[in-house]
Amino acid sequence: MSTNDVTLGAKAGGKQTTMNQKRWTGLPYWLHGWVLPVIILALWEAASALGLVSDSALPAPSRIAEAFWKLCLNGDMAKHLSTSAIRAGGGFLLGGATGLLLGVFTGLGKWAESTLDPSIQMLRTVPLLAVIPLFILWFGVGEFSKILLIALGSFFPLYFHTHLGVRTADRKLYEVTRILQYSKLQLLTKLIIPAALPNILLGIRLSVGASWLLLAVAEMMGASAGVGYMIQDARVYAQTDIVFVGIILFALVGKLSDSAVRLVERRCLRWDNNYKG
Repeated sequence: MSTNDVTLGAKAGGKQTTMNQKRWTGLPYWLHGWVLPVIILALWEAASALGLVSDSALPAPSRIAEAFWKLCLNGDMAKHLSTSAIRAGGGFLLGGATGLLLGVFTGLGKWAESTLDPSIQMLRTVPLLAVIPLFILWFGVGEFSKILLIALGSFFPLYFHTHLGVRTADRKLYEVTRILQYSKLQLLTKLIIPAALPNILLGIRLSVGASWLLLAVAEMMGASAGVGYMIQDARVYAQTDIVFVGIILFALVGKLSDSAVRLVERRCLRWDNNYKG
């Protein structure tokens, strides 16, 4: 059997699998991930309607949707969400850019790796929640301390995966660049960055997720706006429905940002023919 026969057979098998999945479920493949959440929401709503769960502890999805709509109408939703997006974006850009540059730097040279990487790996094991008191003492509870905390959490995933991607580039390609007499800039832009790109994009996905996780923590220490502050304020006044609105917002925005990075990943890595399942 030739390679072309195997390739054509694999493509036909993939199409047949997709058709079978759509035939059995009656839904397009991209909707399969929504089946379980819809079932959970339906059961949750039914349990609330039948009085099986406490409305104050676990409000019905319809009540949470009503609270979300009210926040949108009075403008609080736009204010909190825009404030959180600026903080998360600023922290991610600061920490991600630093992690990317240091990851390339330590990955390229043995001296840089032996000098800097052990200290960075040691700092990576320190729980970020443990440094919050120091951040408050050093920088107060203003915007700078919040962005710096988010940047610190975003730094390590991108640094680690960038360093790994640079160090695992194929050694044979380096020999080819020597024969072609590439300059250091050409070596960086035409070999190192493309070879490390899958790892870099994975690091970006993890850093984006870390920035949203730490945003919730940062906004609960002396903030006056933001989704985390909205959750904290609602907890004080026992507004459980608004607490759920904030949690769902974190989940949705985190998922959207992750999907955006995955879209960039698919477009940038069209040449990558690794097995995808």
